[in-house]
Amino acid sequence: MTARPGMHTLTAGRGLLFGGDYNPEQWPEEVWAQDAELMRAAGVNLVTVGVFSWARLEPEPDVRDFTWLDRVLDLMGENGVAVDLATPTASPPPWLGHRWPQTLPVDESGHRLWYGSRNQFCPSSPVYRERALSIVSALASRYASHPALALWHVGNEYGQVCHCDESAAAFRAWLRERYGDLGTLNEAWGTTFWSQRYDDWAEIVPPRLAPYIVNPSQRLDWRRFCSDALLEHYRAERDILREHTPGTPVTTNFMGLFKPVDYWSWAAEEDVVSNDWYPEPGDPLAPARTALTHDLMRGLAGGRPWLLMEQATSAVNWRPHNLPKPPGQFRLESLQALARGADGLCYFQWRASRFGAERFHAAMVPHAGQDTRLHAAVRAHGRELRGLASVAGTPVPARVAMVFDWASWWALEERGRPSDRLNATDQLLSYYLPLWERGVSVDVVPPSADLSGYALVVVPNLFLVGDRDAAALTAYARGGGVLVVGPFSGVVDERSHVRTGRFPAPLREVLGASGEEWLPAPDDVPVRCRWAGGAAFTAHTWTELVAAEGAEAVAEFAGGDLAGSPAVLRHPAGAGPGSGSAWYVATMPEPAALGEIIARALADAGVAGALPGLPPGVEAVRRGDVLFLLNHGAESAVVPITEQAEDLLTGAVADGEVTLAPRDVVALRPHAE
Repeated sequence: MTARPGMHTLTAGRGLLFGGDYNPEQWPEEVWAQDAELMRAAGVNLVTVGVFSWARLEPEPDVRDFTWLDRVLDLMGENGVAVDLATPTASPPPWLGHRWPQTLPVDESGHRLWYGSRNQFCPSSPVYRERALSIVSALASRYASHPALALWHVGNEYGQVCHCDESAAAFRAWLRERYGDLGTLNEAWGTTFWSQRYDDWAEIVPPRLAPYIVNPSQRLDWRRFCSDALLEHYRAERDILREHTPGTPVTTNFMGLFKPVDYWSWAAEEDVVSNDWYPEPGDPLAPARTALTHDLMRGLAGGRPWLLMEQATSAVNWRPHNLPKPPGQFRLESLQALARGADGLCYFQWRASRFGAERFHAAMVPHAGQDTRLHAAVRAHGRELRGLASVAGTPVPARVAMVFDWASWWALEERGRPSDRLNATDQLLSYYLPLWERGVSVDVVPPSADLSGYALVVVPNLFLVGDRDAAALTAYARGGGVLVVGPFSGVVDERSHVRTGRFPAPLREVLGASGEEWLPAPDDVPVRCRWAGGAAFTAHTWTELVAAEGAEAVAEFAGGDLAGSPAVLRHPAGAGPGSGSAWYVATMPEPAALGEIIARALADAGVAGALPGLPPGVEAVRRGDVLFLLNHGAESAVVPITEQAEDLLTGAVADGEVTLAPRDVVALRPHAE
């Protein structure tokens, strides 16, 4: 079978991609020529066009005007700018909702949402599907052979949910496919609870607003269905595009750790994984949070390069208080994505909008024009990216994997749990942070991934786990790997039914420990270390009454009803040479203590970071033969290096150490004499 096109198709002959969303329909045509000239001067080689242009392309049903888009693509091609051409189906024109109000989404209270914004469609509406695929077919037919076309961009930031009757019918069809009959569904949903048994498929509706807590198993399947319904529509558009242009890659833009859509099920359907990411300038954890998100994208791409589709040059418009980025910050963030596997660095948007909801969102060309500090920085960044072209296509090697699962996330955070202060993404970040601080590269993977190539696998939380995935984690540790499992894991099965017996039932044997009670706790739980030189520490939020069953208690609770009970355990995972070890953390340690636990697991696994002794705030990551050092701190930092190296950004040769100013970056390749 012929391999699908991917990022390599885009970067071949272009090097790293640089550009952003371009909305020429918002501007008089005389501005377009100026845009093209400025793009050429800035080194822009890719723009996304047409994301929200449906009403311009089709002002009335079946009345279409592509002539303006013809001129835009011709202009881009003449100036050496490739086009990521979007299907405009994320925001239907008002005529669709006016003539066919059944295409508009309904919220969980039964209220219909109207046009006047964006995303106003029901994913299960046959009329919406028909009209959307019609405009996609027309686009694909018209531009299939246009020389500027380099990438297709399906929709935009999928995440729409609808609770209408058409969605209910589609949900029932999905459930029939999944369960076959109502008896199996009733068992899976546990409908003997609260007299919820269904005896007719027509009785089943989406989990709409109800007087009290809705069945968590029903809600879990609803989330699965909503993700699948959107994916079905994405596939329908994608297949039309592939039919017309089999050699042109297709993508849609993800949004990091976005809860409504299971990106593991989506990623294999894309030719290029792309992401929109907007770090909060006032968030002290933003650098680590961003690195985690980039590692997730690389994981979704199967280790291959990916595309940063959207980021901001400065402030956004949608936070309550939109802090701007200080000079140098957008460059730092852009190069951070490059270091973690991105081969394309694009922005929302090219030129700041004069009207509409995003008037105050930063752009590559601000309202004040091109003779500005910000646009000068954009041009400078475009120039330096050309000097980094050799990085394109190179891998980010990792010996550590971190397991994350959307279904487990959904199930964990339903109402009616022991504590709403334990959530999946906070746990993920807390376990990721000590690895990031030590310069340890991480692949974020699903629980079904092949783990055999990793020395350490970290599972911050896997509340929901199937038997097969639990067996794979067990086999991994018994086969020589080091496994770290965080609290409240292995609690429910794929139906979100609690596994009875001592927990975590499917991982009990490999962890050498089991528990009998989950005990949410105050924020000052004392813990005593039992490893040599270990200091006492404080845990917070969560404790568990756990007993060792072959594992060593390396830390124990030091007060209260749990005094003397294990808090952290380590277990040899098997007998004889080649067997690994498994750690279980039955609480939520303070950051320094969790860092020490992770450091000990790294030592078990024989994994070291990119550089020893990194100063606080300095990120180190290797991509191919290039070592990227990024200073996220407020002060200059001196970083020792182990070999003479050339900075690809400046051409300077470093030997022994590198000094980084705040928001500075170096890209070091071993220097050949």
